Amino acid sequence: MNTAKLDRVALEAMLGALRPKLHRYCARMAGSVIDGEDIVQETLIKALQAIDGDATVGRPEQWLFRIAHNAAQDHLRRRQREQARMSETDMTTIEDPSASADARLATAASLRSFMQLATVQRSAVILVDVLGLSLHETCEVSGATLAATKAALHRGRSQLRLLASQDEQAPAPKLDAGDERRLRRYVDLFNARDFDAVRALIAEDIQLEIVNRTRMRGKAQVSNYFGNYDRVQDWALSLGFVDGRPAILIRNPQTGDDAVRGFMLVDWQDGKVSHIRDFRYAPYCLADADIRFIDE
Repeated sequence: MNTAKLDRVALEAMLGALRPKLHRYCARMAGSVIDGEDIVQETLIKALQAIDGDATVGRPEQWLFRIAHNAAQDHLRRRQREQARMSETDMTTIEDPSASADARLATAASLRSFMQLATVQRSAVILVDVLGLSLHETCEVSGATLAATKAALHRGRSQLRLLASQDEQAPAPKLDAGDERRLRRYVDLFNARDFDAVRALIAEDIQLEIVNRTRMRGKAQVSNYFGNYDRVQDWALSLGFVDGRPAILIRNPQTGDDAVRGFMLVDWQDGKVSHIRDFRYAPYCLADADIRFIDE
């Protein structure tokens, strides 16, 4: 395999183009577009650190997906330790060639369905049927043998077919009354463009992440963020859920539809907003998200 030094500028350009595809893999592995973005960010950091450390790369895209695969595995192991509920199933070797029907099924499957597959099955199905990698490329990403990859792909496809034949009804998420009251006040003030009142709700040491753009810390810096919203008219906020988590949904009232264009996650501490994650500039996170509105 030919290897070459990949400079930071070239890597950052490639990361920008590949980020939606990386996110699609990570979100399906984690079962959440939000956790998927966390894994993508961890992947980007590790890739940049490797390049700064003079790493040589033969196939940049497969190399990045290998980092993402390992980061997703680390994420799942951390979750397993925290929740003590995820298990891995031993696989046997069964060959099963790829089929377009399986690819269509995998592409349409919900994140919730993917989470019912064993990790190795999930990875194989996503890489082959959703992202279109070859079996050999999938082996390079996962580090598994060709026989094990074929086995995982066969088992994963079979399980997805079974799940597709069943009536999948996720339980309706619920929002604590206190959380709903705080979030609704935040949304109402935001929609009224009363940003002085919104600023009064945020903590002095607030942290803000505008996903895929920038980060800010402290009330002085974050106050400018609200000013940016005040200067445009293409948004209206409402309460809802994203992958079962309470969220503030962003819609564009100028389009005349109810399509969600982005969302925010807001955390509170001691009655103040302590952390905001704004996904307005990360539309790729919406593609696989389970989005639900809370009735006004």
